[in-house]
Amino acid sequence: MPWSSPQRALDELRAGNRRFVAGAPRHPNQDADRRAAVAAGQDPFAVIVGCSDSRLAAEIIFDRGLGDLFVVRTAGHTAGPEVLGSVEYAVTVLNTPLVVVLGHDSCGAVQAAREAVRTGTPPPGHLGAVVDAVLPSLRQAADRGVEDIDAIVDIHIAQTVEALVSKSAALAAAVAAGRCAVVGMSYRLGAGEVRTVAEAPAGAAARAPAQARPVDPVAPPAG
Repeated sequence: MPWSSPQRALDELRAGNRRFVAGAPRHPNQDADRRAAVAAGQDPFAVIVGCSDSRLAAEIIFDRGLGDLFVVRTAGHTAGPEVLGSVEYAVTVLNTPLVVVLGHDSCGAVQAAREAVRTGTPPPGHLGAVVDAVLPSLRQAADRGVEDIDAIVDIHIAQTVEALVSKSAALAAAVAAGRCAVVGMSYRLGAGEVRTVAEAPAGAAARAPAQARPVDPVAPPAG
């Protein structure tokens, strides 16, 4: 795999997003030769735990192709047991060096959870499970006095990063050993760019909380 380290994998995602934002995608690994090459097995360089929003197609946003990204999507990028198991499979079996939590501005799941809290009316059916998963982020935002929806989304992305590392011993061990990093990114629907809002960097202590921080979304990759 050409991007075997967490930092190189992250650099490649950022480079692909810059191409997408600039309107100059290369569409790598999307031809018949690539299809044949990955038919017998996969070797993705990044896991994307993303929101199910139809505008958040990871391979397009990061200008990648077949076999590059291991994508797990739920409304509000909620991290239940199936999501955790999928991430652990990629990290421990496929040796994927990077996990990205991909959220976006104006997230409907966050808005639905805030509306449920405001009205005191739970949503019908299984939508309640999505709202319940977002509630800890809303409580954290309230404790900080944060009311802007997109700022709450950033908190929710950071909360998901922390949840992945704290709930998965396998992922925490991979992070602590320096084999994997977990990064939270927020996507701007209008501009198409991503920015980093939280991270559990490779080598971080197991089960350490994610540290939210603003980062230039179009900064050049390190190295």
